[in-house]
Amino acid sequence: MKVLFWLLPALFLTSGSCFAQSGSPFSGSGGGPLKVCPKSPNCVSSQAGDSGHAVAPLVYTGSRAEACAKLKKVLTEMTRMKIVEEKDDYLHAEARSLIFRFVDDVEFYLPAPEKVIHVRSASRVGYSDMGVNRKRVEEIRRRFVK
Repeated sequence: MKVLFWLLPALFLTSGSCFAQSGSPFSGSGGGPLKVCPKSPNCVSSQAGDSGHAVAPLVYTGSRAEACAKLKKVLTEMTRMKIVEEKDDYLHAEARSLIFRFVDDVEFYLPAPEKVIHVRSASRVGYSDMGVNRKRVEEIRRRFVK
């Protein structure tokens, strides 16, 4: 019985880590709106229509190139954050959790005529993220407006 007590959680965590290593189902939006958040509460987006998933976009002055450069600087200075895809109007980063190394996808869309950066942050595995994605977006916002 003691073996099952330790074995089952270990199997669960290992399988979750394997799923977390797979490619993002969200990346590659460039050129249009970000994907819609699922019904689960482990995703936030500035393009979400419901309050449970909605966050404000990042707002900037100056050129889109300057805003993108500043955003990239913010992301590279954050621990466990790595930019994995970059296009003219799109950035995709991966954020890893400290203990279990789960991967979250953090995406940014910079539509040319607007002075906003739309953002989407979503967990790849699990149902609830305990507000981690929302906190991450707000931390990015705090650093971006500095």
